[in-house]
Amino acid sequence: MSLSVPTWPELLGSATRSAVHLEMRDTYAVDYEKGPFAEWRAGFRHDPADRASWWRPWLDLIQETVSRGVLVRRARIVSEPVSEYTRFLYDGTFTNIAAGEQIRWLPRRRASDIQLPGNDFWLIDGRLIRWNHFTGEGASAGGEISEDPAAAKLCADAFEAVWERAVPHNEYKIC
Repeated sequence: MSLSVPTWPELLGSATRSAVHLEMRDTYAVDYEKGPFAEWRAGFRHDPADRASWWRPWLDLIQETVSRGVLVRRARIVSEPVSEYTRFLYDGTFTNIAAGEQIRWLPRRRASDIQLPGNDFWLIDGRLIRWNHFTGEGASAGGEISEDPAAAKLCADAFEAVWERAVPHNEYKIC
């Protein structure tokens, strides 16, 4: 049976203990001509003092989720030297941290012996998976929900193995 994909507020709103996110791509839906990535390439950087200008409503949702006592963690497996897009992510990560997320980075060469699922995912309370599917160009190809216990265990084990080896954002030096 296929489950409908909830909205982000519904998904994170359902979390009672934890929400973990594993990202494994070096590029996501990059538009070099317009949008936040293009603005970053042109020199724009978020002002740490201007929280109102940061990515809304996503950061508000993270802040609300964390304020309910939910532990929100994100791990990124990245190739080194990092892609330009990864530099863009790195430069804006302080906004996620300010909203309450914990974020770590794992160089891909240190992930070779970790059993990883084939797609990025969110795992809610260790049981509900939101698979994130992407095209070869990095555009979203939609999400999928699963409550399969074996898949949830794979995701939980993979995330924890990555988290254990990964470097906290404030210690990771981009190369």
